[in-house]
Amino acid sequence: MKFTDGYWQLLPGVTELRPRHVDDVVAGEDTLTVYASTAPIVTRGDTLNRPLVTVTLHSPMDGVVGVTIEHFQGGLDRGPRFALHRSVGDVKITTPQLNGAPVATLRSGPLEARVATEGDWSVEFVADGRVLTSSVARSVGVMTDAAGRHFVREQLTLGVGEHVYGLGERFGALVKNGQTVDIWNADGGTASDQAYKNVPFYLSDTGYGVFVDQPERVSFEIGTEVVSRAQFSVEGQSLTYYVVAGPTPKDVLRRYTALTGRPARVPDWSYGLWLSTSFTTSYDEATVTHFVDGMAERDLPLSVFHFDCFWMRQFHWSDFVWDPATFPDPEGMLRRLKERGLRICVWINPYIAQRSALFAEGKELGHLVRNADGSVWQWNLWQAGMALVDFTSPDAVAWYQGKLRTLLDQGVDCFKTDFGERIPTDVVWHDGSDPQRMHNYYAHLYNRCVFELLEAERGPGEAVLFARSATAGGQQYPVHWGGDCESTFVSMAESLRGGLSLALSGFGFWSHDIGGFEGVPDAAVFKRWVPFGLLSSHSRLHGSDSYRVPWAFDEEAVEVTRRFTRLKLSLMPYLAQAGRVAHEEGLPVMRPMVLEFPHDRGAATVDTQYMLGESLLVAPVFSADGDVDVYVPEGTWTSLLTGEQVTGPRWVHERHGVDSVPLYVRPGTVLPVGAHDDRPDRDHADGVTLRLFGLADGHVSTLRVPSGQGEATFEVRRVGATVRVRAVGAPGAWAVHPWGGDRVDVAAGTAEVELRA
Repeated sequence: MKFTDGYWQLLPGVTELRPRHVDDVVAGEDTLTVYASTAPIVTRGDTLNRPLVTVTLHSPMDGVVGVTIEHFQGGLDRGPRFALHRSVGDVKITTPQLNGAPVATLRSGPLEARVATEGDWSVEFVADGRVLTSSVARSVGVMTDAAGRHFVREQLTLGVGEHVYGLGERFGALVKNGQTVDIWNADGGTASDQAYKNVPFYLSDTGYGVFVDQPERVSFEIGTEVVSRAQFSVEGQSLTYYVVAGPTPKDVLRRYTALTGRPARVPDWSYGLWLSTSFTTSYDEATVTHFVDGMAERDLPLSVFHFDCFWMRQFHWSDFVWDPATFPDPEGMLRRLKERGLRICVWINPYIAQRSALFAEGKELGHLVRNADGSVWQWNLWQAGMALVDFTSPDAVAWYQGKLRTLLDQGVDCFKTDFGERIPTDVVWHDGSDPQRMHNYYAHLYNRCVFELLEAERGPGEAVLFARSATAGGQQYPVHWGGDCESTFVSMAESLRGGLSLALSGFGFWSHDIGGFEGVPDAAVFKRWVPFGLLSSHSRLHGSDSYRVPWAFDEEAVEVTRRFTRLKLSLMPYLAQAGRVAHEEGLPVMRPMVLEFPHDRGAATVDTQYMLGESLLVAPVFSADGDVDVYVPEGTWTSLLTGEQVTGPRWVHERHGVDSVPLYVRPGTVLPVGAHDDRPDRDHADGVTLRLFGLADGHVSTLRVPSGQGEATFEVRRVGATVRVRAVGAPGAWAVHPWGGDRVDVAAGTAEVELRA
């Protein structure tokens, strides 16, 4: 939201209070509170009729400093608030009385906030002797607009050449400089500035992040209100934000996800190919069986089958009852599918249609969101007379989970948690939450309700969602997918930008609809989208009003799907390790180039390719003719598909057939490749092959490969022309492929092998 007319003037009707004079600084046990008047205080009389701005510095964990800016403090905190994982270390505070200088400081780990107590307002955030960003003289404002609404605003400085990323799953340019972004969940597709997953967190490639701890609408002006500053504001009388130290973008994400929650560990079977009935298509058990048989007959490995909306009766969504006319024997059908090695996913929704039996039941039990007069809130958008489950009520959560538990007992394994964005702001919540704050936060409660049920019933590491909406902290409940995109090359690219933006917002796992959702993709779009989809963390064939089985396009589409499905499954030893890192460290499986190469200015703005894990570069092809430009960072990179090499840093123009895609291995990589390409949940260490790419003299690395019996550990060293591989702690035999030379078998148990390059 903008408040100024140019740099010097306010918009008509807008007034501003800003800190001009630090009157007092008070050090608490672990807080530093600054009382600043809105004009210089020269005489006692200047304190009369003079507002104060109160700024409190605090720290929830090492390397993170919080700032709370307040005008009036008498308001009610109705919630909700983001659940933060606090682990405060040694917070050190100094004041002018202690340090003899006109500055007060709060230090948390490597990050220090320095408040100037004389002269113009200034708060510098410093790490390793370097100022990361600052709040300066005209940054903080307590604003009133022409309508009398109150806001609190902060502006943090941006440096020369600094790039800002994140703010959720946004489908425009990856770099947010020059963009105005409102954090407000909306069901707007992928072709607008709206987003399903809004996250009030941005990351700078100079080595810090900023998390605004406000669940309601937060308005960001990234270099637009003032081109040298990132501005954020909220309506009300207070604003809290956290500066998160690096020094690298990876370090920022590690700290940010430690604060807001790390992604759960997902089951290996979820990495395989998911096939959907699609949205409005007509299907029954015969249709589903035909799809499954068709995949098997064409040698296309399938891991999950998904039933979309119309597994329930029309106008009954959501009652969680199989349509008896279409599925007279759901338990038997699910059993027959599971006997073929498939997992089952079904579509669900928190919106309860009036015709659903759950409407009357939920109304009677008080589990539906209500209007101020006590009536149930309803509208006709999406489902006739629909209501909304009130997840702020523990009893409503247990009620909803009980309905889903019946499906789990029938044989369902996971849920697609669709919607959760169209949340009204004129309602009353069970726990008294502020409706403005609940609008975005509702998605968090919805996904948490379903995910916690799955964990309770299936166990940790076996729960997985296919979720569309989220906000900060939602990364704890994977997987998320990119929503409703069109079936075009342009939309394919915008979907990728959304996923990369979400990755830089703390989300570890992400997917998208292969071929696009809206409309029917032509064969060229589908075949180009398949490698992108199968070289993502999770992979799903899904559409709106048309099926997405590969043979619906042509036989070449079948061959492309087979090739890249089997390639992905062979990479499971590598992908499972990348998933472990996402779970343990908060680093995404699909990574924007800037995350791996923050000091390479050529990588800063690249949003048409990504790193899959830390070692594989993927550049989807967004054209029918196969032309693609690839940015190759420093070093000699090797094509995993052809063995051809290219040396960077530079842009490379290539042309690929539909059975190919730029897929390069980073120099210095030990890549584990599985012996099996038929399913994703095998023992990844059983028969694993290590492929060595450009190991420099002196290279030392340890590779951990998930195994059914724990992990296999491989220690790799190169000295001169000799590479030594030591395998410890897993059954079976391994093969080691050097960058040249013959295949070498490594004996079971503990073994060593030396290779000559």
